Amino acid sequence: IKTASYLTGQFKLRSGRTSSFYWDKYRFESNPVLLQAIVDELQALLPASFDKFAGLELGGIPLATGLSLKAGKPCLYVRKEAKTYGTCNLVEGGFHAGEKAVVVEDVITTAGQVCASVSQMRELGLIVEHVVCVIDRQQGGREKTEGIGCTLASVFTLEELDRLTLQCHMKNRIQL
Repeated sequence: IKTASYLTGQFKLRSGRTSSFYWDKYRFESNPVLLQAIVDELQALLPASFDKFAGLELGGIPLATGLSLKAGKPCLYVRKEAKTYGTCNLVEGGFHAGEKAVVVEDVITTAGQVCASVSQMRELGLIVEHVVCVIDRQQGGREKTEGIGCTLASVFTLEELDRLTLQCHMKNRIQL
């Protein structure tokens, strides 16, 4: 994942913060080998009982679709804002009030969009208690999701990715 999608430079994050590194999730989500491995890992993080996956626009959608195919459960596609034409839906895919949805996201920094989307989904009658993501950048997202009554499970935290990268570098040095 790091080789495929870790970029360095100056990047403005959705949270408004500036970062010297960026996880370009489209680079790991568009690679079928990486996407399959990620979906396998995400599946292991799912709660025992729920009705649907809810992929957040845009990065959560391929992940939720992959999980849907693997787990055999339907998925929803959650827009950042309701479209202004056609059905004018915020949440696409069809659901009933009272259904339990697991939010699927790619990279979480402060969880601002996750929390906004969870609030909107709850207003529409969905029960949302769990969020899964690929990378938790460990910049307040876990605390924010817990603050709205959701658990957050990630395939990797930033700390874990850094540790794994260091281990790979050390292994390569030893082999040289």
